[in-house]
Formats: sequence, C-alpha cells, structure tokens
Amino acid sequence: MKNWGVFCLLMVVGCFGQKESAEGSGENNEIFYIIEDSVIREKDTETERGMREMGLVDIQEVVPAIRVSLVYATSDNFVGKILYRDIRKAFMLPETALRLAEAQKKLHLVRPDLNLLIYDAARPMGVQREMWETVRGTDRYMYVSNPRNGGGLHNYGAALDLTLADSAGVPLPMGSPFDYFGEEARPDKEEEMLRAGRIAPEHLSNRRLLRKVMQEAGFRVLPSEWWHFNLVSREEARRRFKVID
Repeated sequence: MKNWGVFCLLMVVGCFGQKESAEGSGENNEIFYIIEDSVIREKDTETERGMREMGLVDIQEVVPAIRVSLVYATSDNFVGKILYRDIRKAFMLPETALRLAEAQKKLHLVRPDLNLLIYDAARPMGVQREMWETVRGTDRYMYVSNPRNGGGLHNYGAALDLTLADSAGVPLPMGSPFDYFGEEARPDKEEEMLRAGRIAPEHLSNRRLLRKVMQEAGFRVLPSEWWHFNLVSREEARRRFKVID
C-alpha cells in the first residue's frame, strides 16, 4: 500500500464494519472497501500531493460510494469563478474521513439507495485568501472566513459541505441550492419557512435525514447553512491541527 495513513484509516474503518456485521442481525451491512493497487485513480495534482503529504486523505480511497462534486472546481458557485484550479478530490483529516465513513454507513442502514455527495472539503489557505479578496467589499463577505483571523474549518480539513444524492448521483431537493444565503437555507428557520410555504415537507425530511446521520457520526451543525458540518470547534481546530497552506 503506497500511503500508510490511508492504509491505517482503511484498516480501522474495515474493522469497524466487520464488527457491526458480526454483532448485528446476521445481515452483511458492511459498506467499506479497501482500494487495491490495481484500481486506477487520477494522478494527484501538485496541490493534492501537498495535502496528502500533510496527512490528509482522499475520501473516495476510504469510502468509494461517497460521491464528490467540488463546486469551487467550477464557476457555478457564489463567487462566480473557478477557485480550485488543480483540486478534484475531496481531501480531509483522517478523523473527518473516519466520521464521514460512519455517517455513510448509517445512511445506508436506513436508505441503501442514497449516498453522501460532497460539495467542498479541505480548502488551502491560498484559496481562502482569493475567495476573501473576491467578496471583500460586497454583501457576500459575511459568508467567508477572513484568512487574517485564521480562516475557517475548511482550512484545516475539519469541515464539510455536502448533501444527499440518489443512486444516479442526482442531489435530493433540499429547499434551497448549495451556497444560497437566504432564510430558506437556515436550519434554525426551517419550521418558520415550512409554515410560510417557502420550503416543502420533502425538503425538511431530506435535511433532517442528512443532519441525523451526520450528527450521529459526531459532526456539528451550522445553524445558517443546511449543507455545512464541522468536526470540531474553531478553537479546537487551531489547537490540534495545522492550517493547509
């Protein structure tokens, strides 16, 4: 195995899945797979190699069923430009990946037809600076962590933006797009939005399912964005982890 960090994480995840299968109802609920050397993965870019050298892991080497569609690798995002010019894989801390593997497993136990779909994961601080400079002086600046203040949890590999997708990879309806900053996107406004008819019961049900599996796996909810989940607090991240730069 070429990457010892990924190998260790895969062994932990694999053992966890085997334990649950052994102790469960007799059905094989294990959904994690170790990638063999024969499986072809796209070659890492320079930035991706740097993140791997920092100890971050590519989530699809841990849980291939998790889908990845990095929004900032396209211009279809709230800043209107490509920010991830050489990032196509969802890298994150091994601890983040382990908890996300748990969330995917919990999701499959109740909805085997669904998978997690990642919009954003680890973000280098250089990208954070460019994002900040793009929105500074606009009404969107409040949605971007100031790099001068240490950035946000994405810059440590300890935050995820994600949703639920069907078996074809199509995102489930959530009542607002990703990176939409109106009240419809706020978890703390959902009941109000539902009563006003601004989101539908289906949207709320999908959001609750996403939150359920993520919270049960140990992630924290952001009250202003249904898609955003944190591994730890910002203070803990600064104490325990290194900024990706």
